[in-house]
Amino acid sequence: MDIKNPAGERRRKPVRILVTEDDQALSEALRFALTQAGYDVDCVADGTAADKALREGAFRLLILDLGLPDFDGFEVLRRLRRHNSTLPVLILSGREKPEDKVMGLDLGADDYLVKPFIIAELLARVRALLRRGTSGPVVQYGSLRFDTSRRTATVSGRALSLSLHETSVLEILLQRFGCVVSKEHFIEALYRYDESVTLNVIEVYVHRVRKKIVGAGLVVRTLYGRGYMLELAYEAEAAQSR
Repeated sequence: MDIKNPAGERRRKPVRILVTEDDQALSEALRFALTQAGYDVDCVADGTAADKALREGAFRLLILDLGLPDFDGFEVLRRLRRHNSTLPVLILSGREKPEDKVMGLDLGADDYLVKPFIIAELLARVRALLRRGTSGPVVQYGSLRFDTSRRTATVSGRALSLSLHETSVLEILLQRFGCVVSKEHFIEALYRYDESVTLNVIEVYVHRVRKKIVGAGLVVRTLYGRGYMLELAYEAEAAQSR
């Protein structure tokens, strides 16, 4: 959306960013730096407020601390991805252990920056994530097209009839195209933490998705003991022939 200023010139509506940070001094410093860079910034200080803001607001980027009151940043991220949001997420945390970085990225974060950091690097990463997010709402591999806004899929122009969970499984596979997705990752993304779900349920949904994308030039490959990978059919054949 464009906005006219009093002189009649058009200027773009500022990109809206949500900062979730419980350190007030750092939160204000981030607000100042991002505002100076031309962004529209909202700040919240705990997991509950972050979850509420993400459900009700229209943001282009989330900057997320992990050590939050109420529930931590990992849970904020789980809830966000559980609702199938493709919002870019930059984790900003003092936790520098490799397992924390792996956990954040596996849960759906797009980038991970360790504190302390240089503001110039933060702004560069923000710009990179926002550029990545403007490539368009349609993802295409082979003859499969997935509209991330409408959450609909077609193969060679033919609409696929997908249930809500099948759509979510396909979306996760597309988001991690060429990478292994574990059954546990699917469960964390699709179900509440207090729901009792077996791994067999994921097998059923993957099986249905596999059948429905036949003819797209894609295959959902099973890597036993590890999970599933969506890739181009000819690449999967080449990998299995080695």
